[in-house]
Amino acid sequence: MELLSFLADGILLSLQPLNLALIIIGVTVGLFIGAMPGLGAVNGVAILLPITFLVPPGSAIIFLSAIYYGAMYGGAISSVTLGIPGASTAVATTFDGRPLALKGRASLALVTAALSSFVGGTVATVLLTLFTPILATTALSFGPPEIFALMLLAFATFVGLGGDDIPKTIFSICLGLVLAAVGFDTISGEPRLVLFEIEGFMRGIGFIVLAIGVYGIGEMLWTMEQTRGEVTTTNPKMTAKGLISDSKEAARRGWRGTMIGSAIGFFVGILPAAGATPGSLMSYGVAKMLSKKPEEYGNGSVDGVSAPESANNSASTGAMLPMLTLGIPGSPTTAILLGGMVIWGLVPGPRLFIEETEFVWGLIGSFYISNIVAVVINLACIPLFVWMLRMPFTILAPLIFVLSIIGGYAASRSIHDLWLIVVFGIAAFVMRKFDYPLAPAVLAIVLGPIAEPTLRQSLLLSSGDPMIFFTRPIAGPITVIAIILILLPALKYLRRKRSVA
Repeated sequence: MELLSFLADGILLSLQPLNLALIIIGVTVGLFIGAMPGLGAVNGVAILLPITFLVPPGSAIIFLSAIYYGAMYGGAISSVTLGIPGASTAVATTFDGRPLALKGRASLALVTAALSSFVGGTVATVLLTLFTPILATTALSFGPPEIFALMLLAFATFVGLGGDDIPKTIFSICLGLVLAAVGFDTISGEPRLVLFEIEGFMRGIGFIVLAIGVYGIGEMLWTMEQTRGEVTTTNPKMTAKGLISDSKEAARRGWRGTMIGSAIGFFVGILPAAGATPGSLMSYGVAKMLSKKPEEYGNGSVDGVSAPESANNSASTGAMLPMLTLGIPGSPTTAILLGGMVIWGLVPGPRLFIEETEFVWGLIGSFYISNIVAVVINLACIPLFVWMLRMPFTILAPLIFVLSIIGGYAASRSIHDLWLIVVFGIAAFVMRKFDYPLAPAVLAIVLGPIAEPTLRQSLLLSSGDPMIFFTRPIAGPITVIAIILILLPALKYLRRKRSVA
């Protein structure tokens, strides 16, 4: 009962006129920040952080959290309408959201994204409210071996993303891992894979650069080549009756992916330094593995939209838990929020719930309100987003190219990265021509920077003994499951080759 009393007080606090206004403004701003390629929640929160010094600390973090929520919702907009991920967290949404849009079902994709985001965020907020102390302890027990085992499991779920051609899938994963290794070695500090000693490669290859190149430039080139320039854009019509119909269809066809994404996203989100991007990619892979019709994924599956969208919103809420209870940011955005809390004189950690009760529960209460505000604004704006698809391709193609260049430059402010976007776009086009899957490479460049240091740290802890991944109580079962999932497609592939022979 005491918990419910605290929660009620927090919700009432977030409904105060100033806080409610900040939530509405923050969610709206975040929605459009998330939709702009190259910006995303991290940049949005960082840019608007100085503004928050004009309001009390509690209201400030509510505002920044609302931007965070809005950006998670907004990432799906450009993924569906333009085929360019608004942020790294929305890359998996592109896999099926864009094909749905090309079939004239953009409204269904956007409604599915909005509703699954709402469910994912709400489920995560309820879990955060009920199990904060227990989950904080669980997250703290995850060391390098456990995190590497989890990354291995993510790779295992994605082996099937390349279809039945396992060798091409493995090649795609290895290519992504190579790209992820460019830059300075995280342990020795030595530069590696720096092509011709070009200074730009010293910083490594940013994920958003790869994503924009592959799904912006590459997709545009592929569409132009397949249609020889004679592209007929969809002319979707959006009505209130259609919105209700799409909502029912999204609930009926996307509930399985939503449940999977909500659970996996929150679990990955509470792990320090994991974040929403691995959670959304893992959820997509698991949803495809458990689907009765895996062949639909990549061709316009509703579950393929609901799984990553529910996961990235669930993970964004889960990432708040280690920040508040342990003082450890669960994602890049929460790292900025953590810095803001320190500036405001608030000390994250176990005693925060005791010494700053009003602040903590006001923030948790704002999550519920932000979720409701975000889904209402998102659904209300869907006709506007769908209208974008009525533009002729002769206008849309240059727009995609310009947004890709602007988004790439906004992310790093580097001309070197603009050249990389063009190169990756051409490379993605060539890979598609030869039927090489792109999704595993994207997964690898996301998870590579997390998997490599945790692997090396684990082996340093065990003096080089790989059994550390099997003997630890949490890492062991995860590693065994990952190995089984990796071997199953390989055995299926070998059996098929033998039957053909």
